[in-house]
Amino acid sequence: MAQQTKFVFVTGGVVSSLGKGMVSASIGALMENRGLKVANMKLDPYLNVDPGTMNPTQHGEVFVTDDGAEADLDLGHYERFVSTKMSRLNNITTGQIYSSVIGKERRGEYLGSTVQVIPHITDEIKQRILRCAEGLDVLVVEVGGTVGDIESLPFLEAVRQLRVELGSQNSVSVHLTLVPHIRAAGEFKTKPTQHSVQKLREIGIQCDVLVVRCEQLLDDTTIKKMAMFCSVAADAVFQSVDVDTVYRLPLMLSEQGLDQKLASLLNIWSRASRLSAWEEVVARITEPRRKVTVGFVGKYVSLVEAYKSLNEALLHGGIANDCRVEIKHIDSEELEKTGVAQLAQYDGILVAPGFGARGTEGKIAAVRYARENKVPYFGICFGMQMAVIEFARHVCGLDKANSTEIDPATPHPVVDLMPDQRGVTDKGATMRLGAYTCVLKTGTRAAEAYGSTEISERHRHRWEINNNYRDVLERHGMVLSGLSPDGRLVEMIEIPGHPYFVACQFHPEFKSRPSAPHPLFSRFVKAAVDRQSVATAGVARRA
Repeated sequence: MAQQTKFVFVTGGVVSSLGKGMVSASIGALMENRGLKVANMKLDPYLNVDPGTMNPTQHGEVFVTDDGAEADLDLGHYERFVSTKMSRLNNITTGQIYSSVIGKERRGEYLGSTVQVIPHITDEIKQRILRCAEGLDVLVVEVGGTVGDIESLPFLEAVRQLRVELGSQNSVSVHLTLVPHIRAAGEFKTKPTQHSVQKLREIGIQCDVLVVRCEQLLDDTTIKKMAMFCSVAADAVFQSVDVDTVYRLPLMLSEQGLDQKLASLLNIWSRASRLSAWEEVVARITEPRRKVTVGFVGKYVSLVEAYKSLNEALLHGGIANDCRVEIKHIDSEELEKTGVAQLAQYDGILVAPGFGARGTEGKIAAVRYARENKVPYFGICFGMQMAVIEFARHVCGLDKANSTEIDPATPHPVVDLMPDQRGVTDKGATMRLGAYTCVLKTGTRAAEAYGSTEISERHRHRWEINNNYRDVLERHGMVLSGLSPDGRLVEMIEIPGHPYFVACQFHPEFKSRPSAPHPLFSRFVKAAVDRQSVATAGVARRA
């Protein structure tokens, strides 16, 4: 075991979207599988305090931690790859750093000093990194952005200083770059990588390990050329080739010896990686016995990353059922124009979270189709609210029932702003955020799925089911299967007599893992498999 916390700093060059988060998560998984206590950290260079107010189609999903932090989606990768639960300590932004430093200056904590990027901003960054590392054997720190961006310079300067202060064998710099293939020339080009490493050296950081993203494996000559020009040992150059599933990446990097090289550079004594669980996950994903298709109804489907954890949780549900889940993303606005006939092809329907009025009628139409046609349905957060609105309109007979978020003048506000949200004007970090306890009703699908009547799940919402309408919903057959411990908030609903109609106010996708699929996703996919099996058997009998 390591005698003190060791640090792996991961930077990226040439272009963005190379998979820096996946490489960082894979390093965390490999080091944890050597018996070490590991966590990951993300340094984001944008000026927002957190991504909570960002448009999902620009930034992607907002991941929520147990302690209520709205964080970068890379924290979702980290939690799916390592067992450590992330917290607000594991994601810092330029906005947080400057806000903290300016606050200290206003309180006089700098004793009249001229406040500057160096040392005050860089000291704040270093303090945050060291705080996050407490109690760990290894902290993997991913620096967001691309080397050369002006926004990330303070973070890279802080990393440079910290590496000097930590001393040799206590930190490693891993640099991820692109080796493009020029089809016309039939060659892979290493010059962009050389220039990226040169740019990193100008900042004062010499990388110890290179991970190169490429379409296919490079030959030894190319590897040695990069190693020579980048001042990196040839056995410290690793390849991140496109894979059929991201869960193969730790296996691929381990086969090349990345974890052993990191352990050697960091002077860590540990056992070899034990990756049988990862091999089982990959086998279940790539060699399933069956396939189901899920209609995924959302409003941010133009960017798949906007629903990253949801997509992964559905994949995990497939792992639990030895089944490949094919996800068809459906724009709820388009559904309003084209109608619901296209939904007939799906084995299950999921209505995703979202905010605002746009596309809501399409979601409500999808809910109605699933309920009336006995198609397995799973609604999450906004998807639960849409299910309640649809049920109120078409089963309870409450004409124009709606949410006050969508129609403030609705005659039947079955979904309304939570009382403690009234008067809140700031948008950032003011929702009901983080893990809350939920009590499940005995004998319900929810209690059966969890195997317990008390659970904890992560939330991110302002609106809730209006308690004034709970009686009418229950009289018409809806079961309020999950409530807050004080009975004040509806957390889960379901409809008995339907093959599978379950919805929740919380976000179960944030706690799903490839080796431990979330029970609600496992049950939803199982219901889709059962529906497909019945349909297949019916076709066979008619034949």
